[in-house]
Amino acid sequence: MGFFIGLLVAVGSMLGGFVAMGGHVGVIWQPWEFVIIFGMAAGAFIVAHPWSVQIDTGRATMEALLGKVPKSTDHLALLGLLFALMRLVRTRPRNEVETHVDDPANSSVFANFPKILADNELTSYICDYVRLIVIGNARPHELEALMDEEIATLRRNRLKPYHSMNSVAEGLPALGIVAAVLGIIKAMGAIDQAPALLGALLGAALVGTFTGIFASYGLFAPLAAKIKSTREKQMQPYLIVKQSLVAFMNGAMPQIAIEHGRKAISSYERPSINDVENEMMSPGQNKPAADAEPEQQEAA
Repeated sequence: MGFFIGLLVAVGSMLGGFVAMGGHVGVIWQPWEFVIIFGMAAGAFIVAHPWSVQIDTGRATMEALLGKVPKSTDHLALLGLLFALMRLVRTRPRNEVETHVDDPANSSVFANFPKILADNELTSYICDYVRLIVIGNARPHELEALMDEEIATLRRNRLKPYHSMNSVAEGLPALGIVAAVLGIIKAMGAIDQAPALLGALLGAALVGTFTGIFASYGLFAPLAAKIKSTREKQMQPYLIVKQSLVAFMNGAMPQIAIEHGRKAISSYERPSINDVENEMMSPGQNKPAADAEPEQQEAA
């Protein structure tokens, strides 16, 4: 919603200022200039990026516009799952723990956290490292280095849509100049026409430069930044898992290891200690107090 509000403010300010100066909005409407600019941008995007990145860029754009990032309830559920798994590792034999991490879809532990289970990448990440802990041959610093390496790889892959969108934003001003030059070439072909007609053609040509610059800095660059912010927030669960499991490998009790993970969450999204304790007692059935209050008020 914030992106659309910001875009509305930007477009409204631009058009409002133009009209206030005595300009006519109809002059800006030059559809063939738009076809040239955005058509070339789309073509360059297709040439520069493989199909998988193109698809992921579309997906990342929708995620950014819809604000699909982990909420406080998601962090709380993740902490509850990690606590349950670490408690299993401490109290149950190896073969019993392995049944849960080898087949999480049929695990009674993962069944309490369906949203996490639906995220195949995060579930695999958790299971892989819990399995290494159960095997018992990995030392804490080795496990931490391996997790850091995987997180760096995941982050690099997830930020590809940001780089692709940013490349489009960087190229749009130049593409706007191309459209403007084509418009000027057309105007020069009508140099013998009336000054009014020639002026209209030159004005239409300059719309190309304006469109390229505005689309770059007013639309695509902010959208690229929004994609980056969204994808960065989507990486936070992996950092929570890393902090918790590394602390557990270093000898911390599950309750303390979970606290290491909780501290990796931004303060404005971090569930309270009481919320985490309730989650440990009733896995998958609790909400942070900040999320629960509005529902209680509605019920009242």
